[in-house]
Amino acid sequence: MQITRQADYALRAMIYLAKLDPTQRAATSQIAEEQKIPPSFLAKIISQLSIAGLIHTSRGARGGVSMARSPEEVSVLEVVEAIDGPISLNDCTGDPSACPFGEDCPLRPLWCETQAELIDRLRKTNFASFVTVPAKLAA
Repeated sequence: MQITRQADYALRAMIYLAKLDPTQRAATSQIAEEQKIPPSFLAKIISQLSIAGLIHTSRGARGGVSMARSPEEVSVLEVVEAIDGPISLNDCTGDPSACPFGEDCPLRPLWCETQAELIDRLRKTNFASFVTVPAKLAA
């Protein structure tokens, strides 16, 4: 399983927004430049994140993009699923009949447990965890 480049870009954009003051908005051109995301690709991502209710967008001179909720309230899982859809390591994790062995497949429990652990980790990781920069050690 590999997240798409689009989901990776969405995560980068959200980290950028999480670091802003809650009253600040960022121009998509600024996000694209600083996060090295192709602007046309970012426009599609911004639209998907907005539809998912994860960001607010506004047009005009004072427009821009901001997080819809605080960084503590937005999980990595929400962003990945807003872009890529539900996480699935294998077709059989959601539908045992996708495997010729069905419920008797010896690998299915491993895939299901691994998927559940990954989802749990992404759900527990919020964007506030990317905002705090560890203090540098004194020289």
